Amino acid sequence: MMLRNRIPGDSQWGRWNGLGGKMEPGETPEECVKREIFEESGLRIDSPDLKGFLTFPAFDDEEDWYVFLFEATSARGELIECPEGRLEWIEDERIASLPLMEGDHLFLSWMRDGRFFSGRLAYGGGRLRESGVVFYPLEAVE
Repeated sequence: MMLRNRIPGDSQWGRWNGLGGKMEPGETPEECVKREIFEESGLRIDSPDLKGFLTFPAFDDEEDWYVFLFEATSARGELIECPEGRLEWIEDERIASLPLMEGDHLFLSWMRDGRFFSGRLAYGGGRLRESGVVFYPLEAVE
């Protein structure tokens, strides 16, 4: 996890969040998460597991943000110093007690549900204003 505490004016200042970032042209979500994890932490992951998809309407008051949520259960390498925030290994059971964005508590519970999901988290004035989720069954649909 990263404590966002190094970029003045950061909308997530003082909050913890997972690693990630914007996709580059032509990049798949899997390529993006591997690159971003490496760039921000110095760690390499091999088998990210896609858990869900989030839409943040006008998150920065202009653009919609689309987020692919992955889980990785192993990594190799050594942590580096990240210019965006302080990195720290956080046990799963401690995450909910950290200062997080309001919607993070929702999507973390959705991830624990074990089904793929598509969620919507609408913020306004720095507060969560609306949320919704659709879960998909794990079995294949024919």
